[in-house]
Amino acid sequence: MQLINKKVLVVGLAKTGVACARFLASRGSRVTVTDMRDEAALSSQLAELEGCNIKKALGHHDENDFTSSDLIVVSPGVPQDHPLLVKGRNAGVEIVSEVELASRFIDAPLAAITGTNGKTTTTTLLGAIFKHNGYHTFVGGNIGNPLIEVAASHQIVDQVVAEISSFQLEWITSFRPQVAALLNLSEDHLDRYPDYQAYIDAKMRIFENQTEEDFAVVNRDDPLVWKSCQGLKARLFPFSRTLELEEGIFCRDGVITYRHDGHEECFPTAAIRLQGVHNQENIMAALACALLLGCRPDESFETVLCFESLHHRMEFVREVNGVGYYEDSKATNVGSVQKALESFDNITLIAGGKDKGGSYAPLASLVQSRVRHLILIGEAAERMQAELGALTDTVRAATLEDAVRLAAQVSAPGGTVLMSPACSSFDMFRDYEERAQRFIAAVMGL
Repeated sequence: MQLINKKVLVVGLAKTGVACARFLASRGSRVTVTDMRDEAALSSQLAELEGCNIKKALGHHDENDFTSSDLIVVSPGVPQDHPLLVKGRNAGVEIVSEVELASRFIDAPLAAITGTNGKTTTTTLLGAIFKHNGYHTFVGGNIGNPLIEVAASHQIVDQVVAEISSFQLEWITSFRPQVAALLNLSEDHLDRYPDYQAYIDAKMRIFENQTEEDFAVVNRDDPLVWKSCQGLKARLFPFSRTLELEEGIFCRDGVITYRHDGHEECFPTAAIRLQGVHNQENIMAALACALLLGCRPDESFETVLCFESLHHRMEFVREVNGVGYYEDSKATNVGSVQKALESFDNITLIAGGKDKGGSYAPLASLVQSRVRHLILIGEAAERMQAELGALTDTVRAATLEDAVRLAAQVSAPGGTVLMSPACSSFDMFRDYEERAQRFIAAVMGL
């Protein structure tokens, strides 16, 4: 792709936008960056652009920048229906996401992971497997470093592993992973998309440019995933916790079995540190991607055995009076909470936060069968109580700290207190990490 002297607009100056602007300027493009925040709010980002020949439109957007550019690079936080993007597209301007731009300059094989839940764990584990196998590996995308940094780097990269969000897939045209994984689908980001199908359609674009030479690693146990993936051009490679597969990877009787083109590898699960049914799926997906791309089975499973849970994903905090306390602040949607509830019995569940628009009904059977006490916080508490409150003992708490104290009072020895919100954190906290730290502090203070 020729960038010299091209007029390029970068919309949004978060980490991705800054990285794109630097890359484009280094390739000789005439770059303009635009963000509704002003210079004072963007001081750290602007410091990273020091020395680059870049025009800035800050605190406002200039319509002419959108309609007269040769190329627009959109940060993931900007919705597709933004009026100025619509005008740019109507004027014939090419609009791409950062991952689309990056993919045009990446020569190394690409493994891309998407899904409503489990993306970060699977991506991080897969990157660790490649590194343990001796590959010079870049891990990034929706986590860590933007994908464009692979293109900007002068270092040798043998393998790229990327977590990919639905937002990043909205503006792709040629983005093509050699192996793409779809872990699961459940209602999420309905404050961004007009309906659930639009969200699913965005996720499915990860397979759009694959060919018969590529692989689609997909969850056989998720009916919506399996239905959506029929008819893909790529070769389907399923993973399952419930079915024995002739081709794919599955777990039965404490053994993960990988079968591909008549070859079989078996991995006993007893010594794996990463616990929870959701992590069993994440492990199978990561192993499938790694083995399909040439990693050695022994070294790959060594990595799995040593890998531990990432922060804020069903993380054990401490035991108090025989009750285990777990922090799952990254569980910002119903699908992730389902996986958490499947991993415990006799649960006191602390949930709630900023409502994201989806239904809580998929939690009903698990709340009824596994949750002894439900403690609700935040803006979504009223709607959650209406949908789930009659299924178990349910109370509301004014703060997270109050919720922890209530949980300690009602939970019996042998039980589990699980903070798994099913909502975003922005009604009460800066982000999910602050929510996690507040929960941990409250538990440590019991």
